[in-house]
Amino acid sequence: MIVSGINSFLIIQTAFIGDVILATALIEKIKETYPSAKIDFLLRKGNEGLLSGNPHLREVIIWDKKQAKIKNLVKLISYVRSKHYDCVINAHRFASSGLITALSGASQKIGFNKNPLSFLFTKTIKHDLNANLHEVDRNQNLIESLTDSNKCLPKLYPSKSDFEKVKQFQTGSYLCIAPTSVWFTKQFPPSQWILLLKELRGKVEHIYLLGAPADKPLCDAIKKESQNDAVTTLAGELSFLESAALMKGAKMNYVNDSAPMHIASSMNAPVTAVFCSTVPSFGFGPLSDRSFIIETKEKLTCRPCGLHGYKSCPKTHFKCATTIATNELLAVLND
Repeated sequence: MIVSGINSFLIIQTAFIGDVILATALIEKIKETYPSAKIDFLLRKGNEGLLSGNPHLREVIIWDKKQAKIKNLVKLISYVRSKHYDCVINAHRFASSGLITALSGASQKIGFNKNPLSFLFTKTIKHDLNANLHEVDRNQNLIESLTDSNKCLPKLYPSKSDFEKVKQFQTGSYLCIAPTSVWFTKQFPPSQWILLLKELRGKVEHIYLLGAPADKPLCDAIKKESQNDAVTTLAGELSFLESAALMKGAKMNYVNDSAPMHIASSMNAPVTAVFCSTVPSFGFGPLSDRSFIIETKEKLTCRPCGLHGYKSCPKTHFKCATTIATNELLAVLND
């Protein structure tokens, strides 16, 4: 359903990398419904590379949260007001983005009821982690009254140069593994990745370890311990979109419940997601046509222990990760 009088949109998602990627589905749906609309996206500094080259966006607005946060927030609110948006869609659930939304001056201000300032919005949508919905569906509910109930999927747009950059790594069949996570209990242990790499010796031409610059030491350690000559560490060497381009052509991408899983989804790349302390029913699982979820078969009363995970296992045993067998990860290659 097209609502008349709406010609400009601002989407707000100032959380983490994966949250921004999932929110790109909103861009796709709005553009599908309102082809001539002007769409801007507001995110935190450091994530802007995700939206580089997106053909549907007029502007990516960046909020620097780390330096002079409040001062920058005041400037940001003033700038948003100057854009005179018809509709602001807030996919973030915290007060700072709620303030931007409330003071935006937009005639329609839409967000989740969990936002502490949602009482100042013109429309609120329930955000329910127990409703067996994917986050993409929850986000879609924000704009259903402006579009329809059919969702679009998240999408990133690597450039021609991004694909050219990774072509050197695509000389044969290859796997990508993103072994790290910001949260320890979301991260399949290095020892488990090493077991997988040892089993893969001589079975695949190239294996690329992906991640941020800070992940390079751990990736190098995994490579060394695996004694697998097919392994190359690319952590810190590729941008978000270059990683996306590389993952697109992989025979399989092995990831944690973390941002690389959502990058794979945005490229419809084959993906195997390992869930340790978190569970797919939270609504953040893979969306690719060829996707697999690996999790412990043990019935652990402590799992899930939290939405985001912890810096250590609260029960100290970390059985949600250590009870996953290597052959389960290998099996997907023959599926």
